[in-house]
Amino acid sequence: MEAKKAILTYAGLRALEEELETLKVVKRKEVAGKIKEAREQGDLSENAEYDAAKDEQRDIEARIEQIEGILKNAEVVVEDEVEYDKINVGCKVKVHDMTYDEDMEYKIVGSTEANSLEGKISNESPVGKALLGKKVNDIVDIQTQAGVMQYKVLEIGPAIQG
Repeated sequence: MEAKKAILTYAGLRALEEELETLKVVKRKEVAGKIKEAREQGDLSENAEYDAAKDEQRDIEARIEQIEGILKNAEVVVEDEVEYDKINVGCKVKVHDMTYDEDMEYKIVGSTEANSLEGKISNESPVGKALLGKKVNDIVDIQTQAGVMQYKVLEIGPAIQG
């Protein structure tokens, strides 16, 4: 079975590479020090510090493996090459929510970068999926958990890096 492609913007790729470097260089060394300290305290069978350090080590190694898997299967969207005549990954889109009569802005990103608090929505989310391929002035019906939402596409443009 072939692994699913991870779609990333350049900023998302850079952030994952930085996190991977920090985990490998800094966090691994920190947790190894904690394990060494805990071992020096004697009996490991009742040593909570040792157990906690081993759990942290396991979590770090799992995250390293996860990031390496994402990077191995990454497809990077070169935002300079994205065309803005229709909505794509790497675009910033301004929509008018016709249900609640308000304007909103989203950056369409791959699922690994999605962060609703930063206005970054996944191309695989119900809203992201419905918006892909739409053009300015298109009206889009989106099935969400809250029911059907209706958005009108107002603007499509480049997403600002970061």
